[in-house]
Amino acid sequence: MILTLAAAVVAAGESFTCTPTAVWDGDGPIWCAEGPHVRISGIAAREMDGSCRDNQPCPAATALQARDALVDLFGGPRGSYSTGHIRVSGATMVCRSEGSAGGSRTAAWCTFPSGQDLSCAMVASATVLKWDRYWRGHRCR
Repeated sequence: MILTLAAAVVAAGESFTCTPTAVWDGDGPIWCAEGPHVRISGIAAREMDGSCRDNQPCPAATALQARDALVDLFGGPRGSYSTGHIRVSGATMVCRSEGSAGGSRTAAWCTFPSGQDLSCAMVASATVLKWDRYWRGHRCR
C-alpha cells in the first residue's frame, strides 16, 4: 500500500466499508484498504504537534494519547510508515459519509461489526471531545 495516493471523497449520505490499515491522529485520517481516508465525524483531537485549532474544542489529552486510543480500538500498532502513520489491522467497519472533511478526507460516522460506534468509543476514551458543531444530535448506545 502506498500512502501518498490521493483518495476520493465519498459523497455525503453514501455508506461504504472501511478496513483500517493506518492511523494519523486521534480523529483521523484513518486509511481504509478500500481507498477512503476517514476523518471521524463529530469529534476533535489535538493536532500531532500538540496544538488545537482556534475553531474547535481542545481536549486535555495529548495527541499521542488520542492516536494511541484509536490505534488500540483497531487492535494495536503493527508498525509505522515513514510518513508517521501507524499501521493497524482493524475489523471492517461500515461508515456513512458526511461528505468532504477537506482535501481527500471523507468525514464519516463508522460502526464496528460489534455495533460499537467509533465516534462514541473515542469520546468514551476521554482523549477527544465531542465537537457540537458536527455532532448534531448523534447518539451513543
